[in-house]
Amino acid sequence: MSREILLKKTVDNLVKLPNQKLMEVSDFTEFLLNRLDDNLVTDAIQKLASESKSFNFLESEGELYSKADLKEIYR
Repeated sequence: MSREILLKKTVDNLVKLPNQKLMEVSDFTEFLLNRLDDNLVTDAIQKLASESKSFNFLESEGELYSKADLKEIYR
């Protein structure tokens, strides 16, 4: 089903709803849009953090601890 047909069908159905149900549908669509926005922001932040070079200095730093530093080894 094409987007245009789906939109027309949805609008036709919305016109038939009483005001209270129409308000529920409106609230739900706002919820879906907010969730979509939140997901887009989260994905953008994750991409930005993964491509960041902020912690590159750690790659050149040697290991601070070894097995010899452990007091007890668990198996």
